[in-house]
Amino acid sequence: MIKKILIAFFCVTAHGLFAQNGTISPYSYFGFGDNRDNGSVDNQMMGGVSMYGDSIHINLTNPAAYSKLKLTAYTAGISHKEYTLKDWSEEQNTSVTNLDYLAIGLPLAENMGFGFGIMPYSSVGYSLNSTSINGQGAEVTNAFTGEGGLNRLYASIGFEPIKNLSLGITANFNFGTLEYERAQSVEGVQFGTLDNRKSKINGYDFKYALNYNPTIKDKYTLYTSIIVDTQGNLISKNSQSIGSFSLSTGNNVEVVDVNLDASNLRNTEIKIPTRTTVGLGFGENKKWFLGAEYSFRQASDLENGFLALENVTYNDASTYAFGGYWVPDYRSLSGYFKRVTYRAGLRYDVSGLTVNNKEINNFGITFGLGLPLGTNFSNLNLGFELGRRGTTDANLIEESYFKINVGLSLNDRWFRKRKIN
Repeated sequence: MIKKILIAFFCVTAHGLFAQNGTISPYSYFGFGDNRDNGSVDNQMMGGVSMYGDSIHINLTNPAAYSKLKLTAYTAGISHKEYTLKDWSEEQNTSVTNLDYLAIGLPLAENMGFGFGIMPYSSVGYSLNSTSINGQGAEVTNAFTGEGGLNRLYASIGFEPIKNLSLGITANFNFGTLEYERAQSVEGVQFGTLDNRKSKINGYDFKYALNYNPTIKDKYTLYTSIIVDTQGNLISKNSQSIGSFSLSTGNNVEVVDVNLDASNLRNTEIKIPTRTTVGLGFGENKKWFLGAEYSFRQASDLENGFLALENVTYNDASTYAFGGYWVPDYRSLSGYFKRVTYRAGLRYDVSGLTVNNKEINNFGITFGLGLPLGTNFSNLNLGFELGRRGTTDANLIEESYFKINVGLSLNDRWFRKRKIN
């Protein structure tokens, strides 16, 4: 009954939460927004390492891990992020709370599993102001705001055709709306100018995974994985309006639609470059695990021509992740904390985004707990992340953040035949 109530609650609140801005980062101004963490809480707290899979958790980033599922799993994740934003002259604190994912996974047959769900893929949410002096000595103020994002519906299947070798594939459908506004006002001028742009985006991409996990000395397991996120070709249907507004009342005075067909910007394509991830790990099943992953992507192919941004370039991107877990004694009956899973990790993201000739990179330290619920296999995963992104150099903004993750993983058996003694 508890599981049914919780699942119904998450389903009812999902639409409203996904509609909210998932970020307040000024760097969501670029590309198609901030990429969201697409892993489950248990994977995120190991620095984002995704090669590990077990029989009771859904691995959202590695479809080959579905071959390990033995019980039907329902999972949901919520996060709260506290930001400190600062530049060379001032500092600001703010926060945002999001529903990160909803997913179901179930075993189809021996060594085969299937899963589906929804999660945010990217988010736009910023409010920026800049001032300058024009040729006549008047102050010019530009206000930039943006909201929206892309969501992702996915379906995954994983199977083990040969002992210790698992294969998986995920099909993703990405969709959403991005809205951008620029308002400019000049000192001493009664009216300001507006530029509103809106993009409705959708498109498919696929993910392929291969895991090879041989047993060593009947006790340990070697974990190796290769994951390829294929290039996503998203179609963007664009609209733009320009006009003026009264500085005294804030009301629009005259707004007209721009003929984007004349400039071939009505329908544009956004390419998400292919990403490849390789991983290597080692551990003792249900006791401990350590792993490392390296991801790379030719982000220089990424471009959103409709926004026509200046002083921005995209270079090749990469991510380094390291993490693991430890369980003192998962069978312990005498001590609850002996059955708790302790996780930790770190990651370093070279985003490929360069603004004003400065690379915008991210470093994070993660840690968390997997808390068993009752006597079954369900658990509550708590996670924490401390990180920093960006720089105060070149008139940019540095983000320091503290993130709290809460993930619920519930397990059940489907298709179980009732027996009468």
